[in-house]
Amino acid sequence: MHFNTITTKDLENLRKLQPDGWSDIITDTTYYINSSFCFPLKVEMENCIAGMGVAIIYNNTAWLAHIIVHPDFRNRGLGLQIVNELLGIVKRHHIHTCLLTATEFGKPVYTRAGFETITEYVFMNRENPFPQRATVPEIIGYDEQYRYQLLQMDAMITAENREPLLSGFLESALLYVSEGVLQGFYIPTLKEGPVLAISAVAGLELLKIKCTTSERVVLPADNTVAVDFLTKNGFVVSPTKGTRMVLGNDINWQPENIYSRIGGNFG
Repeated sequence: MHFNTITTKDLENLRKLQPDGWSDIITDTTYYINSSFCFPLKVEMENCIAGMGVAIIYNNTAWLAHIIVHPDFRNRGLGLQIVNELLGIVKRHHIHTCLLTATEFGKPVYTRAGFETITEYVFMNRENPFPQRATVPEIIGYDEQYRYQLLQMDAMITAENREPLLSGFLESALLYVSEGVLQGFYIPTLKEGPVLAISAVAGLELLKIKCTTSERVVLPADNTVAVDFLTKNGFVVSPTKGTRMVLGNDINWQPENIYSRIGGNFG
């Protein structure tokens, strides 16, 4: 068994690891390869790629993601070995909070590694057309003057410094600005399209925009305001499960202010 960094030369072979129901892992892995804060690893056995995973390192937190084992190599403890290898990277960066989103299939592995459950993510699918929405003057296109406010808001809500991730997608953002103060933002080009807001009015108005084109919204179960809104507007709860887990020190995040997550890999 050998662990090595994933490179672009591995991308075609990684297609064999693609799990059913997941977004394209090649797109995500290409992003990891090209991002200095991401550390994608492959594990090689019997002259092939048997599994993969990635550690995503911010300044005070880390995420583990895309931990996948090829079906031919399951039930050998390989998933746990990948997790421990990634945790070694986290430790070398002196990070004391490691997070991940677990599927039902993967949760037992992470529990054995010491991760604890924090909350659940609710997966909601649109079954009926979303109602037409009125134009809201407070919602504007991205303006650089609000960059600092946006990053500060994200840091306050998530208790993480995600600037390395967000920076490459800000130009597409929609902002809810009231009397010169940013109240919320939506970034449609970043994975699932995160919506974060410090007020329910801003969060729901931005969520309405997302819902006109999105068939699915995933958000923390703690945001009961958004779950109730979606339920009343043509969305139903999916049987898909996602569990937010932590190893080490938990962080003082505000899940009730997250109206749509980025994705399973970034929270």
